[in-house]
Amino acid sequence: MKGKKSNALQLVKLCCQALDEKKAVDLQVLDVSEQSSITDYLVVATGTSEPHLRALRVELEKAIDASKNRIVGMETAQESGWIVVDVFDVMVHLFTPDTRAKYGLENLWKDAVEVSVPKLLGVVAKPKKKTVAAKRKKAAK
Repeated sequence: MKGKKSNALQLVKLCCQALDEKKAVDLQVLDVSEQSSITDYLVVATGTSEPHLRALRVELEKAIDASKNRIVGMETAQESGWIVVDVFDVMVHLFTPDTRAKYGLENLWKDAVEVSVPKLLGVVAKPKKKTVAAKRKKAAK
């Protein structure tokens, strides 16, 4: 089981990298392995428009194909504002902003564990700059 989950997490990382490179917005990953019998991870991202959604889907397909993983299914109803790419252990949902807000998919999976996208992408968080008030408070001590 652990090897399967590790492979799925590598696929999640690959999907996030592909989406991030194409400027997906509000990228989120949910570990739903405890709540779902059909997939382990949900990747949710927003595209700024229908053409951007299509570009995200194409980039995602290229990355998945290059990794020798198989796309099980895809739902791409034109102008729906929602594209689903099923890679078995990972399901990717791409939305336009209005459609994402309308369906609130993340709210349906409140019990899921959120996976840190910056950690997946290897992005180091910048240290927070101290505000003037914080500096004064520290100096007063």
